[in-house]
Amino acid sequence: MSTLRNRLAGGVVRPGDAGYDAARSVWNAMVDRRPAVIVKCANAGDVAAAIGHAREHGLEIGVRCGGHSVIGHAVPEGGLMIDLTAMDRVGVDPAGRTAWIEGGALLGALDRASQEHGLATTAGNVSHTGVGGLTLGGGMGWLARAHGLTCDNVESFEVVTATGDTVTASATENTELFWGLRGGGGNFGVVTRFRFRLHPISGRAVVAGFTYTLDDALPAMRRWRDLMATAPRHATFTAWVGAADGQPRASLGFVWTGDPADSDALRREFAGPSTPIEQSVTEYSYVDLQRREDDDQGHALRRYWKGHYLRRLPDEAIEAFLLRGAPDGSGDLLPAASLQSYGGAIADVPDDATAFSHRDALVEFVSASRWEEPAEDLERMALARRYSATMEPFSSGAYVNALTDEGSAGVRRAYPEHKLARLTALKNVWDPDNVFHLNHNIPPARPA
Repeated sequence: MSTLRNRLAGGVVRPGDAGYDAARSVWNAMVDRRPAVIVKCANAGDVAAAIGHAREHGLEIGVRCGGHSVIGHAVPEGGLMIDLTAMDRVGVDPAGRTAWIEGGALLGALDRASQEHGLATTAGNVSHTGVGGLTLGGGMGWLARAHGLTCDNVESFEVVTATGDTVTASATENTELFWGLRGGGGNFGVVTRFRFRLHPISGRAVVAGFTYTLDDALPAMRRWRDLMATAPRHATFTAWVGAADGQPRASLGFVWTGDPADSDALRREFAGPSTPIEQSVTEYSYVDLQRREDDDQGHALRRYWKGHYLRRLPDEAIEAFLLRGAPDGSGDLLPAASLQSYGGAIADVPDDATAFSHRDALVEFVSASRWEEPAEDLERMALARRYSATMEPFSSGAYVNALTDEGSAGVRRAYPEHKLARLTALKNVWDPDNVFHLNHNIPPARPA
């Protein structure tokens, strides 16, 4: 440890040290693993030193950015955690419409810094998510239909590799690595800096929501689906199903990121065959929109997710969505779920341009359970799996950032065969020993 400490600008935290439990806590209280050492990195050199130490001593490596992986890949039991959270600086070039941001920063830091200049890039829906994990998996957000996924807006990556070298990946340098980092997850190295392209935005947003009883939700959701086909790119359609005041409820609507006045026509079109029991139209600043779904309970809750992409949304899929895996859509422990629309600028990018796949998705489905009592773990997870199974017949694939415990089967759903082969070849070049395997792993090919 003394040798490692002497090589670091940051520091080392071990079991029993102050701050150890906070550093190993992530956004799922079910993850309760204890690394042997946590390296609090201050720069890319610290990351390289941590990788070298872990390899020398046979320690598994986990990488923490924002700690939002529900499966908790960042926390290796008995291993070495590379903690990037101190690497959180952001810089904006307003004239060039670009921003650089270090690998441990949260999305809120990028939102605030860029909005000072009337600029933004696609940055998730929750401001305390890490930039690194979101971007490497693809990166969906409220600007994606207008400006593309987060990974589509990366101009370059600074990466520390499995050998401790620092390299740049861009459209002109290490181009195949640049391809793989845009959607291939954390399989190829530790990204210590990103450079993003920024876009002028209004800085204001509208969230429209219409809440229905379950009986009235089916016809309303058919209309919601049909309106989605011609929705302007500033609109991202949303649907939610869950319980409110002990009763099953569904909420349909959209998030609008253009001039708020321009959303009025779309809102009027939502008047349809069912009368909502509640409706709201709320205007936000863009930064407040990005914080709207932040979860103050954070790491205290136990969590489990399941997700699918759907190219189509037939009536049968709508019914399955609303019922949540139960005969009548009722049950105290059933997960809530959401749909979010894709299309627009996401689909404009050729599928083979990035490792991210399923650009032809119409919507993304995510069921999200959260609870407090450990005694409920098995039943909560079983109900989430049952719900997911009712949606699977309509699935066209999976989003790697929504995977949990699906293992290699989930990876095969996230990437088509030809992309998986290309990602495997990339892994052979950049991480042939699979040093970075605590992720939704793409293992290197074994020698014949």
